[in-house]
Amino acid sequence: MKPSVVESSRVVVRLGERSYDVVIGRGLIDQASSWDGLRLGADGVVVTNPLVASYHLEKVRAALAPLHRRLHVVSLPDGEQHKDWPTLQRIFDAMLQAGCDRRTVVYALGGGVIGDMAGFASACYMRGIGYVQIPTTLLAQVDSSVGGKTAINHPLGKNMIGAFHQPLRVLCDVDHLSTLPEREFRSGLAEVIKYGPISDWSFFEWLESQADALIARDPRTLVTAIRRSCEIKAAVVSRDERESDLRAVLNFGHTFGHAIEVGLGYGAWLHGEAVGCGMVLAADLSARIGQIEPPIADRIRQLVARCGLPVEAPALGMERWLQLMRMDKKAQAGEIQFVLLGGPGVAVVQAAPESLVREVLSPHKATA
Repeated sequence: MKPSVVESSRVVVRLGERSYDVVIGRGLIDQASSWDGLRLGADGVVVTNPLVASYHLEKVRAALAPLHRRLHVVSLPDGEQHKDWPTLQRIFDAMLQAGCDRRTVVYALGGGVIGDMAGFASACYMRGIGYVQIPTTLLAQVDSSVGGKTAINHPLGKNMIGAFHQPLRVLCDVDHLSTLPEREFRSGLAEVIKYGPISDWSFFEWLESQADALIARDPRTLVTAIRRSCEIKAAVVSRDERESDLRAVLNFGHTFGHAIEVGLGYGAWLHGEAVGCGMVLAADLSARIGQIEPPIADRIRQLVARCGLPVEAPALGMERWLQLMRMDKKAQAGEIQFVLLGGPGVAVVQAAPESLVREVLSPHKATA
């Protein structure tokens, strides 16, 4: 459906007694209603990184001070390369040293790396405590903060060690996006774009028409785009929380994208850059199979490029590409499973003939 422009809204992720709100708007941190109804203990723990803290920590600390008797801050090194066991251990060390109990609430203040790590720590600490997502990047607001997927990376695969653990609430404050570096912001646009091809083609067409406003970070346009993205993700998560089948469609572009991230080394490309390029490759593969018309794949490529994201994949070497994709979480008995398009706004999870996969990758087969 074509989204109407809004200034603030709530999207509900419906999971029975574990249902929660995704609140989208401006100035949310300062609004008392943002925190109403949360199950709060004596201790609160803010997990963040130095850069995010320099912009947003004091405001969040002031908002949380009346809600907890003790507020602790854990600052982690920034970057995907630190999404690992030693860094995760820092959260556990701080919480144990502070004497945090089962009623402690963790606040993930940052992008996808912070959200994933704080969420995973919350899932593990005392076998599970509550946490709130306060995503400060566009990518986290429209994707990683919603749905309860938490994880750390392994040298052999991205997000291979983790848990499903739903947050108590997600606060998507659009004002946080004003501090994002341009590359980080554009990276997040990839995860916005993906929702159109997999679920709502009219949303994709709206994004085509509003690309300039999005790139300019117009707040009302951003709220609308974030809301529609979260609506689509919430609907999928509510039907398939643990990615048994349907939820896998949210990984459009990720099989190629994760291979790029692992193949180049975590952090060489931003996650959204890898996913944006991965969507171009997945759309190309969908067209080669005959499931979409080539002009549809071309439009996806054009919008990804217009948003300043790479559309040419790095040269990893053909066999290395295939090896990395066989380690993807969707792979079955070594067979690569892709999220492809069955039509505009329709996603399917399926294997693809290796000959066609090689055709898609052939311009990028030389060793990097």
